[in-house]
Amino acid sequence: MDDPYAPARDALAGDGLGGGAADADPAVLAARLDDADPLSGFADRYHVADDVLYMDGNSLGPASDAALASLDRVAEEWRELLISGWTDADPPWFSVGERLGDALAPLVGADPSEVVVGNSITVNIHALVGTFLDELLAGNGPEREGVAAADGTWAPDGNPEADPAVLVNALDFPSDHYAIRAQLRQRGIDPDEKLRVVESRDGRTIDPRDIEAALDAHDDVGVVFMPTALYRSGQLFDVGRITEAAHGAGAYAGFDAAHSAGAVPHAFGAAGVDFAVWCTYKYLNAGPGSIGALFVAERHHGLTPALAGWWGHEKATQFEMNMTYTSADSAGAWQIGTPPLLSAAPLEGSVELLREAGIDRLREKSLALTDLLIALVDERLPDVAVGTPREHRARGGHVALEHPEAERLSKALTDRGVVVDFRPPNVVRVCPAAPYTSFADVLAVVDEIETVLESGIHEEYATGEGGVT
Repeated sequence: MDDPYAPARDALAGDGLGGGAADADPAVLAARLDDADPLSGFADRYHVADDVLYMDGNSLGPASDAALASLDRVAEEWRELLISGWTDADPPWFSVGERLGDALAPLVGADPSEVVVGNSITVNIHALVGTFLDELLAGNGPEREGVAAADGTWAPDGNPEADPAVLVNALDFPSDHYAIRAQLRQRGIDPDEKLRVVESRDGRTIDPRDIEAALDAHDDVGVVFMPTALYRSGQLFDVGRITEAAHGAGAYAGFDAAHSAGAVPHAFGAAGVDFAVWCTYKYLNAGPGSIGALFVAERHHGLTPALAGWWGHEKATQFEMNMTYTSADSAGAWQIGTPPLLSAAPLEGSVELLREAGIDRLREKSLALTDLLIALVDERLPDVAVGTPREHRARGGHVALEHPEAERLSKALTDRGVVVDFRPPNVVRVCPAAPYTSFADVLAVVDEIETVLESGIHEEYATGEGGVT
């Protein structure tokens, strides 16, 4: 079968919009792509108003019929079953974390026992970074010959210079740094000394060579914690390369997959990743504030979580109410409190919809949508720069459009029914998410940006007023 998305790729590769005279008109090209799109029917199963071009699914995905149905089912079970829903609902609430973890596991390339849903993403960063710092301090870190710290002699005689460090980057989502700093402080480790930050060369991306250079320069790094995709520019990281570098330096490799899970297929197991966290309200479309998810490689099962709670206890004896904590022998050990059923329920429907579409097909369409978007911006918006890598292997699910008046532009577009978001200082993030976005939608978005910029409508808007975007 011919690649239905090839015309979009060809347009970005320099063959011109449409790749030939027959469909050089962008409208003809978009129609051709939509007609051939095997996923086009999925848009009807999501709820986006007819007069809205929704390009903010990288922040909050829309409701789907499937997500609302699973939420309604759990609400009805609560109404009818009350507390017996924990055991008598179909399926029982008691196993919700593990059951939804099983459903998510194929999207991140993991075994079912390695993924669980629970807590929030930031709580999971606290729990997992804390756990692996404790392992380092107990002398149980990955080993590297000739590196004393990596051989289990962290902080000998209380020497702070030998405390383990965590390697992050300057373009991370800020909450990740807040959590890691807190976990370092709780262990008496100065985060100003031991949160090591890889700087960006261009303010947009992180060069993997700089991560490797930082590991070569500092033999005290015990945890490397990086995003799978940068929240501002959308740069997609090479998870396998970073994991290999971390392990070669005697460090654990952890990832924040918030800005890729559900849009990009991952292979955490094959890559040797130690742990990962992500949210479910962006590309997984499970609703505002929906439950978090995490991955812990099987080889680490049985560790005592840094933030232990009764829902991470082994299930067979959880309700014996023993005062001694017995950790579940799976990723489920990193659950903490009772799972919020109404925040987890929509994920059941939403993830099944994504699995029906197929994560590989979703990725192919996502790349084609962003191919077309970038090609149109190149051709029609001379004052707008693309801050997202053009190579498929380095591009996530959204495109960062850079403009000096990005904040005003974002507000003007939103008022015209084009829902995007602004990230300081100069980025409008545009996310044509594959399940519910058409190629005609992408063309319409560029039309609106062109209209706003040429008319100067955006200049009427104020800046610096804050708010949620």
